[in-house]
Amino acid sequence: MTTVALPSTDLVSISVETAVSDPRIEQIVHKVKAGQRLSVADGELLYETPDIWTVCSLADLVRRRMHKNIAYYNINRHINYSNVCALSCSFCSFYRKKDQDGAYELSIDKIRNEAISAAKAGATELHIVGGLHPYLPFEYYTQMMQVIREEAPKLHIKAFTAVEIVHLARISKRGKQKYQGIKAVLRDLKDAGLGSLPGGGAEVFDDRVHDEAFKGKIRAGTWLDVHRAAHELGLNTNATMLYGHIEQRADRIRHMDILRKEQDRALNNWARTQNIIMQEDDAVVLTGPDEMYPSNRLPDPSDFDSGYFQTIIPLPFIPDDSAIEHLPGPTGLENLRTLAISRLMLDNLPHCKAFWIMHTIELAQVMLQCGADDIDGTVVWYDITKVKSTSTHQEANVWDLQRAIRQAGFTPVERDTLYRPIERDGDTWQVVENK
Repeated sequence: MTTVALPSTDLVSISVETAVSDPRIEQIVHKVKAGQRLSVADGELLYETPDIWTVCSLADLVRRRMHKNIAYYNINRHINYSNVCALSCSFCSFYRKKDQDGAYELSIDKIRNEAISAAKAGATELHIVGGLHPYLPFEYYTQMMQVIREEAPKLHIKAFTAVEIVHLARISKRGKQKYQGIKAVLRDLKDAGLGSLPGGGAEVFDDRVHDEAFKGKIRAGTWLDVHRAAHELGLNTNATMLYGHIEQRADRIRHMDILRKEQDRALNNWARTQNIIMQEDDAVVLTGPDEMYPSNRLPDPSDFDSGYFQTIIPLPFIPDDSAIEHLPGPTGLENLRTLAISRLMLDNLPHCKAFWIMHTIELAQVMLQCGADDIDGTVVWYDITKVKSTSTHQEANVWDLQRAIRQAGFTPVERDTLYRPIERDGDTWQVVENK
């Protein structure tokens, strides 16, 4: 029987040892301890093993290597500018058609007021996504960015999924230019105020799942093209995976493998400058023991002219009111396992988020001990999914988030969108560099 000793940190000493009850995963334990990349077959085995305790403990080991006793939150506000969408994805209960009951689109003045309100409330980030509105012109989106920047210049704007960016390329008559058209749209949005991209729209990178659950939506290659173009323009992005619907566990592992290969590409040059030990096929692994990192373990946005994936956000399918609501959705243990495996497989993404809106704060607390180092922020308004609420007003205050983190055994640190610590003095805030 093998044991996994969790590492000590500067802030907390971990003395717990985990007994491995499934001999099949002992080789995986050795790989994780040594900082070696797990294979696709390893990932599939992590889903098969009944020893979920070891899976979560290994994820906690690498999470503490990367972030010690810190857990992040932010003060943010979500804006869903419209639920009118040209698509009809079967897993989605958010979308409406133009004249359907409940359809809406926010005016630029409404968004202006939301930005002013968010800034007054101390937010550091606006997270903006919506449906693929077939009638709004491209100028609506650039004007949205400009108005926010004018009214609240300190707010970081994280906006538009890859699916939306491709839609904007089409309505701006640049869709036929493909990659260069996507890049031109991103450049226009960046010039208008866009700061980074969220990770939505990835769903699961599998053609069978795509055709059955969200046919008409962009495929994996195009989603990756959008994020690659954003990285080339110096924009950081997030990555998501929607699971627990019609996909198989093996589909999730392939999704993770595709993501980490793209991240290898984004981090390769940086890793060489840091003298990080490169693995087979130029894999960049950030989750190994300290001795693998003679300089910096994690990338710092200030060191980059280009961008990279910051965070993996596994998102559970919420069946209510969707076209496939007959499916049960994932269980709590499946959510824990998927998050832990995401942390282990995506060894080159700096952060792993337990998005409390879709997991509840209570489960997000447990996830902090299973690989997550971030539970997202105050949110305020969120119309895409509703787990414990029937209202778009889904808000956690700072004290709720801090208490949840402390009760989970971690030190809460407020961050900005780029994971730089925030320091507050009354009603003012500033980024703390190199802390």
